[in-house]
Amino acid sequence: MSKIMSEKHKEFLKAVKSKNRTILATQIGLFLLVIIIWELAAQLRLIDTFLTSSPSGIVRLLIEYTLRGSLFRHVAISVMETVVGFLAGTILGLLIAIGLWWSDFWYKVLDPYLVILNSLPKTALAPIIIIWVGAGYSGIIVTAISISIVVTIMNISLSFRSVDEEKIRLLETFGASKTQILTKLILPSSVPSIISTLKVSIGLSWVGVIVGEFLVSKAGIGYLIVYGGQVFRLDVVMMGVVVLALISALMYKVINLIEEKFTKWIQ
Repeated sequence: MSKIMSEKHKEFLKAVKSKNRTILATQIGLFLLVIIIWELAAQLRLIDTFLTSSPSGIVRLLIEYTLRGSLFRHVAISVMETVVGFLAGTILGLLIAIGLWWSDFWYKVLDPYLVILNSLPKTALAPIIIIWVGAGYSGIIVTAISISIVVTIMNISLSFRSVDEEKIRLLETFGASKTQILTKLILPSSVPSIISTLKVSIGLSWVGVIVGEFLVSKAGIGYLIVYGGQVFRLDVVMMGVVVLALISALMYKVINLIEEKFTKWIQ
């Protein structure tokens, strides 16, 4: 019986791996198809390359900016601002969510304010935030934090409060303290939701950084995009967008790897 189950399990794992490879191949195929159609349309003059550039033109620009060394500088600055804003927003959001779970009174008091804050157009408030905090890295990072932190608090708080009440009562019956309930039940049960929140937060952090760089930065991917628009170099704008997309995809992949590790650890 165990041998039969073992064989079935192996077949299941093989099917899962095959499905994952198919999904990856399809994703890559769709990406290459878009690139090929874009390049052909540009070469056949079906589109205006002044407005849309072309894959080959973007590659030439990437090589040019890389050889000059300026691309690495712009990318490094934006990545630093995003990572700091993302980590700070995540840690602060997690700590505040824990505090709101700890105190039901303050959760009920602050819940409507969180809803209001979440509905505010924080990108439109970016100029005010930068004036308050100051231009430069600090203003951009705080803008990134302000955009991601409310979503982090709300999602994680909801996850904490979705944990089975019967399990909490069972631990309380055995004399578990609130700290033990938090560390042994609430946090481990909320790991999938926390990881999902990280996926959303990393995108929101990038939005905050790019908006901040649009306003005050003298370097970074957002600055490159704004500069390209100001001098009517739309190929530079497209290059900035492509670089931004690639880095965002890479950071999203890193979070996916973290999710896989945590999922295996929980199981």
